[in-house]
Amino acid sequence: MSRKILSQSLAEQISGQDLGDARVFFENELKQANKQLSALGDEATALEGAYILIQMARSNLGLGDKESCWQTARPLLDVFIEAGEFELAVEACELLYLAEQEDSIIALGHACWLAVTYPMKAALSIDMLSYIIDETPDNSDGAAVAGVVALYLAEIRAEGAERESLIFLTKQLIAIVAKRHRGIEDKESIQIWIEMLELNDLDELFKRLAQMLDAIVANSWWIDRDAMRAKLPDQ
Repeated sequence: MSRKILSQSLAEQISGQDLGDARVFFENELKQANKQLSALGDEATALEGAYILIQMARSNLGLGDKESCWQTARPLLDVFIEAGEFELAVEACELLYLAEQEDSIIALGHACWLAVTYPMKAALSIDMLSYIIDETPDNSDGAAVAGVVALYLAEIRAEGAERESLIFLTKQLIAIVAKRHRGIEDKESIQIWIEMLELNDLDELFKRLAQMLDAIVANSWWIDRDAMRAKLPDQ
């Protein structure tokens, strides 16, 4: 799977449009967002502004202005987390990752932690884990961890036709990782490979994921994960 160029939300916005007109589309979106931002009164909340600013960040990315995308999206993470808008927090982190700045890989670690920790659309969580697969060297176990977690989330979070589609997708991801990691392709060998890596044990799987995300973020967490875990319903 190749690295995505635009966020899923952004891609959905321009779906069906002539990609040759994409720049005009993004420029218009940016103009509209600036007008909406200017129209906000003094009593507007930070969250109301953030809803507009994330649209601006998406447009910046679409226009290739990655530095502006980063500068716009970075402050939004705390706003969305404070408001309990965790999907939007993940989307903000995704934009930071796609902006390809110095700390973009740290943003990806945050995106994955949030996407796994909080209930949200399975497809969004799987997208974040697929970025990990893209970033992980072929000889590393990290991609296998991300792939198996993605399959688990597809199984427990999605329903109906979407569930079937996402399970198929994540199994394909795991097959790609197995081939590049060990050169194996048949289902039986892939299952043995998963068992050898102890990824069929959920406790071990999520322990390995936590270790991997810590390594990605390199002790530069922007959030207080312990405080956030303490507020989870099952705590």
